Order: sequence, then structure tokens, then C-alpha cells
Amino acid sequence: MRYLSYVGLILGLIIFTILIAWQGVGEIAHLFMDTGWTLLWLPLVWLPSLLVAVISWRLLFLDEQAPSFPLALKALWIGRAINTLLPVATIGGEIIKARLLTLWGTSGTAATASVLVDKTVQALAVAAWAFIGTLLLIYLAVDDELAIAAMSGVFVLLAAIIGFILVQKAGVAGFMTRMMGKFVASDGWAEITSNAEEVDQIVIKLYRRGMLLMRSIFWRTLGLVLQTTEVWFACYILGQPIGIIEALMLKSLTSTLSDIAFFIPNAYGIQEGSYVVLGALLGLTPDFSLAVSLATRIRELLIDLPGLLAWQHIEARLLLGNGYNSG
Repeated sequence: MRYLSYVGLILGLIIFTILIAWQGVGEIAHLFMDTGWTLLWLPLVWLPSLLVAVISWRLLFLDEQAPSFPLALKALWIGRAINTLLPVATIGGEIIKARLLTLWGTSGTAATASVLVDKTVQALAVAAWAFIGTLLLIYLAVDDELAIAAMSGVFVLLAAIIGFILVQKAGVAGFMTRMMGKFVASDGWAEITSNAEEVDQIVIKLYRRGMLLMRSIFWRTLGLVLQTTEVWFACYILGQPIGIIEALMLKSLTSTLSDIAFFIPNAYGIQEGSYVVLGALLGLTPDFSLAVSLATRIRELLIDLPGLLAWQHIEARLLLGNGYNSG
């Protein structure tokens, strides 16, 4: 998987570079220059989706095991930063999320079980988000063949998610936990590896809490929907406003394609190509679509990069033997 991520990174950067060169750096830079510093507000517009994701994740703990909102927010922020900026196939950040919670006092088994189920919730939210985008694509009647292909993709994704759930219920979560523990040198993870069966039991209990699971999926999906404001605002700032329905469709399908290409770190090239293709359906020029895609990546510098640095600070203190607490 690690080598696949590196290959994906190289492939993504090649596509990314070709797209930028194709449209011309000057043209894209000109669009940004005309906006001044206004685009720096985009990460603030995106932030509510992160807060909603925390609400979703905290539902995936058994009674009295959920971490506090600030701790869950910090772990989710750092985990997301790792998944975004490092070639870890969106798995490394999940491992670190659980690790951080164990360092801050949450039971290792509870943290690991919640991360496993949360990964399923994320996938189901993406499927729901893709379904919404496909319905909007049909409503806008811009490309019937693409709509049929997108709907077929949603069903394939759902089938894969159902298979993942069945695997977890079969007790493979314990096996996965032991494998995770081999990559993490920490006393907190010794508990995780020695209580794999308990992780399986907690996972099964979480899946039996149907209403809480549905609420978690709802909040995750809402978080994805809220990210639409980022695209809508970017188009507005860059000088070519689009309607909220168009923004929903554009954000939904570009995000879904980026999530499916999980082996390409940060969906480099994939996100940009998706914006170009789908933006054309809405009458957006390629250079403008690329500018919108790049504008949404500003949060990687202002939100994700600090999260990565915060993780390195925590790990450095642990390495030096100073310990670390959430405060």
C-alpha cells in the first residue's frame, strides 16, 4: 500500500503539472491576483464541516467512553492533516487519531473500534453525497450518460461498503488492530493489540446501535454538504458566480472522485481534472475551474499544514521523553 501511494503521488503530480501547464500559469495566476487577499477567507468558510465531523465521530463511542469535544476535534484535525498531506492512502491519519486519543486517556480498544466504524461512516457519507450529486446532475440535465455512470458508481461503492461492514462484523477488526499495532511503538498500543477481541465486540455493539449510527452518518453527510459553501464562495470571489445547485453538484462529484482515488495522496491531479470536466458542464472555462480547485487547496496550507506540525510537536515531545497531554 505504501508503494502504491508513492506511485499515486507521482502520477497525481504529473497530471496536476500537465493541467496547470495546459491552461498556463499566467492565466491562472491572473485570476488569483484579481481577488487580492479575499481567498484567504475560504478556510473559514470550510471550518464548520470539520466541527460537524467531530459531532459525528463522538457518536461512535459506547456510553461514557467518548472523548471531550476539544480532544476529538484536535485528533480529527491532526488525522485529517496526515491523510491530506502524507502518502498514507487515507489510513495513516485514522491510526494516529486512535493513537492520540489513547495518549489523552481514552481506552485503546474504544478508540480503535470507533475509528474502524467511523471509516465506514465516512464511506457511507461519501456514497450519500455522491447520490445527492448524481440526482442534481440529473436535475440539471447536463449529461445523461455521465449521470448513469455516476449512479452505477454509487451502487458499486455501496456494495463495497456493505462488504467492509460484513468483514468487520466477522471479527476481522481484531486482526486489523494487531496489524496496526506493529507500526506504532507506544505503550498505549500494547493494550490495543492485547485486546483485539474486545475491539471486535465493541464494533459489533456500535453497529447494533442503529439510530446513533444513522445520526453519525447524517452529521458526516451534512459536513460534506456544508463544504459546498467553499466552492460557491470561491466562484463568487473569482468573478464567475454559480448557483447553489450547481455548486452542490460540482462539489459533490469532484469530492467523490477524489475520495475514490484514495491511493493518490491529496487527489493531486484528480481533483483538478474533475473540476475541469464537471465545470465544463456548467459552462466554466478550464482555467477558471482549475483556479477554483487551487483556491480550495488554500486550506491545506492554513489548516492542514498546522495540523501536521502539531502532530510532529506531540511526537517530538514523546520521543524526548517529556510526555504530552492535551492541555
